[in-house]
Amino acid sequence: MRSSRLSLLLASVLTVSALAATAPADAEKAAAASTYDATIRITTHGIPHVVADDWGSLGYGSGYAMASSSICNLADTVLTARGQRSRYLGGDGRYADGVSMDASNLQVDAFVTDLRNRKVVETLLASPAGPTARAKAMVKGYTAGINRWLRDNRITDPACRRSTWIKPDATELDLWYGVYLANLLASSGVFVKEIVEADPPTLADPGLPDLGLDLPLPTSTSEVAAYAAQLDESDRQKILTGLGQNTDFGSNATAVGGDASSTGRGLLLGNPHFPWTGRYKFAQQHLTIPGKYDVAGGSLIGSPVVNIGWNKDVAWSHTVSTAYRFTPYEFLTVGPGPLYLTANGLLRKAERRFVDVEVKQPDGSVTTVREDLWRVPQGYVIDSPSQFMGWSPISFWAIRDANAEHLRTIDTFLAMGEATSSRDLLARQDAGGGMPWVNTTAADRRGEVLYADHSVVPHVTDAMATRCLTPVGLLLKTVAGLPGLNGLLADSLCKWGTDADAQRPGILGPKNLPAVVRRDWVMNANDSYWTPNDKVRLEGYASIIGCEQCERTMRTRMVGQYVVDRLAVGKETPATLRSHQYANRVRAAEVMREGGRLDEVCAATGETEACRVLKAWDGRSDVDSVGTHIFEAFVQQAPTGNALWTVPFSKADPFNTPRGLKTTQPVVTAMQAAIDEVRDAGVAFDATWGSLQVAGDRGAPAFPLGGGEGDLAGNANALASRDPIGNPGRYKAINYGSSHIQSVSYLADGRVDARTILTYSQYEDPGSPWSRDQTRLFSQEKWVRFAWTPAQIRADLVRTLRVTGR
Repeated sequence: MRSSRLSLLLASVLTVSALAATAPADAEKAAAASTYDATIRITTHGIPHVVADDWGSLGYGSGYAMASSSICNLADTVLTARGQRSRYLGGDGRYADGVSMDASNLQVDAFVTDLRNRKVVETLLASPAGPTARAKAMVKGYTAGINRWLRDNRITDPACRRSTWIKPDATELDLWYGVYLANLLASSGVFVKEIVEADPPTLADPGLPDLGLDLPLPTSTSEVAAYAAQLDESDRQKILTGLGQNTDFGSNATAVGGDASSTGRGLLLGNPHFPWTGRYKFAQQHLTIPGKYDVAGGSLIGSPVVNIGWNKDVAWSHTVSTAYRFTPYEFLTVGPGPLYLTANGLLRKAERRFVDVEVKQPDGSVTTVREDLWRVPQGYVIDSPSQFMGWSPISFWAIRDANAEHLRTIDTFLAMGEATSSRDLLARQDAGGGMPWVNTTAADRRGEVLYADHSVVPHVTDAMATRCLTPVGLLLKTVAGLPGLNGLLADSLCKWGTDADAQRPGILGPKNLPAVVRRDWVMNANDSYWTPNDKVRLEGYASIIGCEQCERTMRTRMVGQYVVDRLAVGKETPATLRSHQYANRVRAAEVMREGGRLDEVCAATGETEACRVLKAWDGRSDVDSVGTHIFEAFVQQAPTGNALWTVPFSKADPFNTPRGLKTTQPVVTAMQAAIDEVRDAGVAFDATWGSLQVAGDRGAPAFPLGGGEGDLAGNANALASRDPIGNPGRYKAINYGSSHIQSVSYLADGRVDARTILTYSQYEDPGSPWSRDQTRLFSQEKWVRFAWTPAQIRADLVRTLRVTGR
């Protein structure tokens, strides 16, 4: 076994530090003269276990290990954080992070350059809303570790090996700007194009809504209902998408407590649905300061800390929250220019900020392009007509962003890694004050489980929103749940409030955020906080956090149904909870098949062959299922709401309504469209799902994959295809969805049973055997036994590195 692991290492791209090759005496002298000293033990699948005696050295080892597996991605993250994408990649290139930011390189660089010109991060680093000394030490060490790897190694990944701009010159400030941009993912990051392209209105661009409606925007609250009634569901979805609220970006997490588990202790199953490429990929790591800190799990690229993981006492996972991180303010203007009214009746002028961006030209030369951005004290002016927030002749909108006002994320995750229980985890998270845009679900050794949305949310109560909504702001809230506030009163009656228990002013404190600790079970699958399980309801919170008494997605219903069905026959065991990941039930199909209605709808199309396959389908999205593709096509074509269901949503039964598939002509027409879509794609009706849905990340063979469409079809194992890099010619090549999956069980004898799978594997370089090994295991519905204890690490060890440096 050891010789096979050694062969695997020699074939990998990881190279030992120069120090590891020196004589012991020389190594000791070098270590004594070094600022950083870390040991990295690599186990099967290329998973690094970093051990150090201080925070800086722990970050150093983490950065070195991350560079080993993801150097091209890290380099791109640094380039973006410097605002230099256009300088080396051209201004017209598209930067799409796979989550929210989708803009040209020039637009991204203009935005980042203005942040840097304003010294936003530098100011936060020195403020109470900034990081602690240990977080700074970790980021500084992490940056030094990346640079050390670049000095020691030759880049072999074809994605960037010829990129001469990649040098060992990253700074800790570059990494902090990278962290800051990640904080803005669900707020300012959504509006990069709208910020950079904002300009006063002209006759050619008057800033009016571009939804194809004939009505003018409402100028009084009485006109709002009439305007909202003109919007159909597709219009509403477009608006939500533009606000960052309607994407595949999400996750599932289920925690089972001691009263419902066979172990009498906590069990956790977490499955973040994240991109398989780009900035928001996970890598696995295990970080240890002996006797002080010991935590393992998944870390986003550019993060020196574990974001989703476990320690000896508590395990946690995250799901994207429904809360808004920003509020738009509407400012009344005088004329079409930047002059706006203030509360005292005076005029003020929005600040026009110019930025110069170096842009590579097609001939290789570099020119300077000047862009402008507009700001008011609350934040950037946006021009977003598709969300009713265009810069019109009578007003403009600016956004205040709660996540733009802190740099506490690294501290928050560091503190969570020290937690001793679910309750302690939440207390540490609250003290950190930097959970940017996710819910937390946790399970502990004591048998308690936690669900909480204690993320960063603007302090906007419903009472304040009601008195501060402008007519268009009320329309925004009616359609999308986002309160559009009166800019005239932005510094007084409509200024964000403050809670005494909040980590800083302007955000909701823990007492005004939803949470529950129990001993049975909790879950979340990106619906609002309202239903942490089938019995508990969390109500009475500010609507900016999310909706109450509102419909659940089919994915939420499936995640909950797994536990409900299991508890009907016995307690959850580590094995049964783990099995939910690969069960691949399709909840919408289970509901629609009741009473034979789905078959009745299909039969009405007269499509005998397709309907025969759909009727015989096993109702799952396993690789050998036949008919899954027909059903997926149907739910994507199907009407919504009362046009689809005979029994509407009931707040008294949210996990079982709506139900009763209608057999009316619009539903039959949708089925016909689905069948035509499959036929036009040249796909056989009786094709197995695994022959159609395959891995689509860079360098991956066409491994067949189970799982599928999440919110509409109701797959908990949610997978999606978005401009796949690998196998793009396949029917559904996957590059989004299930990612760092972990099933963590606390056992009666004190052990931690940690099983994981990183669906796209640890290494990005296709030349590494660790670039596809876990993807193959995911295809085979298997797990990795994560080496947690020193004995497990020794038994699974491939290589040990010792890295030092300054």
